[in-house]
Amino acid sequence: MTGTIEPTAPKRLTTSAMIASFADPGQRTSSAPFGHALADLADRDGRVVGLTADLGKYTDMHVFAEAHPDRFFQMGMAEQLLFGAAAGMAEVGLVPFASTYSVFAARRAYDFLCLDAAEPNLNVNIVGGLPGLTTGYGPSHQATEDMAIFRGMPNLTIVDPCDSVDIAAAVPQLAACEGPTYLRLLRGKVPTVLDEYDYTFQLGRAAVLRGGSDVVLVSSGLMTMRALQAADRLAAHHVDVAVVHTPTIKPFDAETVLRELDTDRLAVTLENHTVVGGLFETVASHVVRAGLGRAVVPIGLPDEFLAAGALPTLHDRYGLSTDKVVEQVLASL
Repeated sequence: MTGTIEPTAPKRLTTSAMIASFADPGQRTSSAPFGHALADLADRDGRVVGLTADLGKYTDMHVFAEAHPDRFFQMGMAEQLLFGAAAGMAEVGLVPFASTYSVFAARRAYDFLCLDAAEPNLNVNIVGGLPGLTTGYGPSHQATEDMAIFRGMPNLTIVDPCDSVDIAAAVPQLAACEGPTYLRLLRGKVPTVLDEYDYTFQLGRAAVLRGGSDVVLVSSGLMTMRALQAADRLAAHHVDVAVVHTPTIKPFDAETVLRELDTDRLAVTLENHTVVGGLFETVASHVVRAGLGRAVVPIGLPDEFLAAGALPTLHDRYGLSTDKVVEQVLASL
C-alpha cells in the first residue's frame, strides 16, 4: 500500500469499498451493536423511542424499528425536524434516540440541537453515523470536525466509542444521563476488542487498558483499537507502551489521563478526528492548566478536507493505520 490515491480512483471504487468496514480481515465483530442495545433497552424501559432522518438502515436504527415499530419514527431527510421532534418527546418524559450521519447532525442541525435540547438540558440522545474517517465518500460525508463543533455546546455529553463493547454499554448509560448526548456511532459489523481487557465502559471515565514504561498512548474511538495493535507491534522494537482509552470526550476524565501523563514517557494522542478541537486539544489544554509543562504528540486527521477513496488507503494516507501509528511513535522517540 503506497498511501497515494490516483485522481480517477474514486470513480472505479464500488459502493462497498467506499463504506467498507474498518475491521481487519478475520477480526471478531458484532453486527449492529447499537441497534440491538437500543432494542434491548426499550424492552426494559417503555419511555425509549427511536427516530431517524431517512437513515435507519445506515445507522442500525432499523434493528430497533423491527423490534418496536410502534416506537419508531421516520422523519425523512429533515435533520432540524428530527432534533426538534426529539426535544419535544423528551419534554414530555420520553427518552429519544435520534440517528443520522454525524456531518448532518453537526453541520445542518446544530442550532436546533443547541436551542431545543441543550439549552433546556433535555435528555435527547443524538446518534451520529460515519464519524471521522469511517467512509470514503469524501467531505460531504466525512465528519472530521464534529467534536470540534460540539465541544463548545454547554450541557452536551460526547462519547467516542472504540468497539461493540463500548457501544452496547454506552446506550443505557446515555439514556440515564441528564441532558443531551452525542454518540459517534460505529455501525454495521463493528470490531469487538475491549472484552479482552479488564475493562467496563463508564460514562465520563477513562481507563488504562495496559501499562508501559516508555510511551503512553491516549486514544478515543476506533483509534484505541489501533493504539492496542500498535502497542503489540512496538514490543518487537523493545518499546513498552501504555494505552489509555478515553471514550468520553466531554465531560473529560482529566484526573485519570493526567496521572498517566505526569511522567517522563513519550505522550501521544490518537483520534479519528481532526487535530483541531478534538482529543488532542482537550488533553493539551488540561496539561497546560495542570502545569505539567510537557509535550504531547498528536496523531489525528489533518486540518483539511480529505480525499475520497477506499478506507484502507485513506487510513494509511492520513496516518490512522496501525503501520503509520507505529512509524510515528518510533520517529517521536
